[in-house]
Amino acid sequence: MSSLQRVCVLGSTGSIGVNTLDVIARHPDRYEVVALSAMSRVDALAAQCLTWRPRFAVMPDRAAAAQLRAQLREAGCATEVLDGAEALAEVAAHPEVDTVMAAIVGAAGLAPAMAAARAGKRLLLANKEAIVLGGALFMRAVEEGGATLLPIDSEHSAIFQCLPEDRSTWHARIDHIVLTASGGPFRTRDPATLGDVTPDQACAHPNWVMGRKISVDSATMMNKALEVIEARWLFGLAPEQIKVLIHPQSIIHSMVVCRDQSVLAQLGTPDMRVPIAYGLSFPERVESGASRLDLLSTPALSFEEADERRFPGLHLSWQALRAAEGSTAVLNAANEVAVEAFLSGRLRFDRIHALNRACLDSIVPGDCGSIEALLDLDARARTKARELL
Repeated sequence: MSSLQRVCVLGSTGSIGVNTLDVIARHPDRYEVVALSAMSRVDALAAQCLTWRPRFAVMPDRAAAAQLRAQLREAGCATEVLDGAEALAEVAAHPEVDTVMAAIVGAAGLAPAMAAARAGKRLLLANKEAIVLGGALFMRAVEEGGATLLPIDSEHSAIFQCLPEDRSTWHARIDHIVLTASGGPFRTRDPATLGDVTPDQACAHPNWVMGRKISVDSATMMNKALEVIEARWLFGLAPEQIKVLIHPQSIIHSMVVCRDQSVLAQLGTPDMRVPIAYGLSFPERVESGASRLDLLSTPALSFEEADERRFPGLHLSWQALRAAEGSTAVLNAANEVAVEAFLSGRLRFDRIHALNRACLDSIVPGDCGSIEALLDLDARARTKARELL
């Protein structure tokens, strides 16, 4: 590495990307921003380019990229604007990049995350869909490329922080893990009343500030279903070794139950800059900007069962993990279609899980041995989900 850790932030205008740049700004002596990307928010990405002056900016949409080029040219910014989905993989694997923050939402993040893994980068994985979709193929790319994979989801970062650096000891230590979940905005609401939930209500998370898609996933607990799948691959666990508990205060971010029944937990304020800072600085720790956890003023910590009647989508994760390889990709694709339909007013909130289940039951995955095969499976699942709508 150079004296500065050279960082590519994929999805830089989203909440994870913005928080990543906030942490980087606190340590100008440690990090240099080399590349930024966004899907369609031209003005936001232009503002980031003028602040950080990266070598590259990427927009998959070519029309949006043309607008960005014009804005940066007018402002006298020399950042090179690349376009097309293939450019995301290009910058993720670029030799001038040491660290990749993979924060693109959805299946679109798979190819650039795979490219970073194969190029042996320090890969900060905030895009859970990449590993949910890629599974064994993704983890094989990490191993063969010699990449350093660091989870950024607060729950998986918490598990990672509770484990020793030597991954070869994990299997012998772990009895099971417990992922915690806030329960979202409808934790105490009667499930029979969820049919009239609006997108704004579903996106009003009680503890975290997130984008609309992940906020809906939190409200349905599909985010936790995807995290169960992600944990299976990140930590090499059997499905039955992964448990979920509702923890409304979001102070304990997750726990490791060891074979001797010791329980190791990571606590902190609900601020994504903590796992981001840990990923950027691992194995060191740097100041993140998060507020200090004051245990004297912290409310009593409570836990509840993740009730299947209230959160039926959560339990699809174990079904998908026990089904044929590729079933987790089907579940992820169906959920992306379902959430998009809900946000656009075409599907009731309480029918999201039903669409996901129907799609999971309708598709036989088949070949999953390449990115192309996985993306074909993803497309088939989306088509089926739209038919079922």
